[in-house]
Amino acid sequence: MLDVPLLIGGQSCPAQDGRTFERRNPVTGEIVSRVAAATLEDADAAVAAAKAAFPTWAALAPNERRTRLLRAAEQLQARSAEFIAAAGETGAMANWYGFNVQLASNMLREAASMTTQITGEVIPSDVPGSFAMALRQPCGVVLGIAPWNAPVILATRAIAMPLACGNTVVLKASELSPAVHRLIGQVLQDAGLGDGVVNVISNAPQDAAAIVERLIANPAVRRVNFTGSTHVGRIVGELSARHLKPALLELGGKAPFLVLEDADLDAAVEAAAFGAFFNQGQICMSTERLIVDAKVADAFVAKLAAKIATLPAGNPNAEGSVLGSLVDSNAGERIKLLIDDALDKGATLVTGGQLEGSILQPTLLDGVTDAMRLYREESFGPVAVVLRGEGDEDLLRLANDSEFGLSAAIFSRDTGRALALSQRVESGICHINGPTVHDEAQMPFGGVKSSGYGSFGGKASIEHFTQLRWVTLQNGPRHYPI
Repeated sequence: MLDVPLLIGGQSCPAQDGRTFERRNPVTGEIVSRVAAATLEDADAAVAAAKAAFPTWAALAPNERRTRLLRAAEQLQARSAEFIAAAGETGAMANWYGFNVQLASNMLREAASMTTQITGEVIPSDVPGSFAMALRQPCGVVLGIAPWNAPVILATRAIAMPLACGNTVVLKASELSPAVHRLIGQVLQDAGLGDGVVNVISNAPQDAAAIVERLIANPAVRRVNFTGSTHVGRIVGELSARHLKPALLELGGKAPFLVLEDADLDAAVEAAAFGAFFNQGQICMSTERLIVDAKVADAFVAKLAAKIATLPAGNPNAEGSVLGSLVDSNAGERIKLLIDDALDKGATLVTGGQLEGSILQPTLLDGVTDAMRLYREESFGPVAVVLRGEGDEDLLRLANDSEFGLSAAIFSRDTGRALALSQRVESGICHINGPTVHDEAQMPFGGVKSSGYGSFGGKASIEHFTQLRWVTLQNGPRHYPI
């Protein structure tokens, strides 16, 4: 069992009232972590520590910030085994956490490379002798709120570019992966960023709303970023707007995967299986809608069903398990209701659907219509549905018939045709002949519609985590009308 204290001002500490909560393995029920349950006063203290650390961190030369972030990247990668040891919090496979550490390390490296890319511009002025500039400067304290499903990647993403831009950070850990999020803070502390530069607080599930509201309302918090469900994202966005805090929101998805009639079906099947079922479909970019031209739909479904047969879900520690567990049994019950609704309304179960506790076998449904909840609702599980269309325009119509717009994919041997189609898909991300699940540290990552607004990643993040200021220098006399 892992003991998980708060990290405030460089110090490990319990909650002020001594309360804790437990996170259990969803498969075995064993306690994985015992976690400090922050009070509202702890939230205030974390922001105060970040505020106190801000002047020194913001004043560092860019190459010094780069050096410290690169050191953190190396330490994060070196401690991969510690992160994998905490995978029991979410029931994920070890290879998923290993991948998390690798990409998170690259995110820190990419952020390090950005410290010298935070630039401004000179703007011509009509005022004689006025030298006008637009400068980007650090904002102050940034609040990052990260989810559990890709815990190392998404928590690191919440803090890496804010740090590169000269801000200090308070990370609110997920109640479902608190040990992993706290470990990220410790790695950054051990790398020598400085006391209070990164602070991590954890809270009991029932306290989440109050803690988040307290953090956003704190005057010292100047920016907010959130990754999670659209439902909670709306709340975070509304709270941020109430306090006039810019927020970067990356929310839910219902990724369409278009298979044109000329597609390489074998390549499409491999990408669809990975995109739909990796990490039990608990990825915001997961392939949920397989939108297939009717001319090739039967062949595609048969090939995909054969592929799914090679992907059994089970206890991550059991021999033969390719896919792991859902985050808890409640998630399984919620997803099973969506499956049953579709079946009751006439959908065909191609394969899967068996639920045992938190283990749900990968599921493929055909004959899904807009009368079924799975047509529109995000399953956030190992479930994909087949929607058949007649020609490119019909496939595009089905792809855009969703409130979500995060990731998408198009498979076709005619890349020019696919590229033209991609520009009409309503999504922030679109991959041609590649899976919907794809992330790289330097790429702009964000969605449209109910998938949020703004982009994480490299240069795209700079505008979110800096304040653009107009500064003038008057050379010589200036005329005034009075």
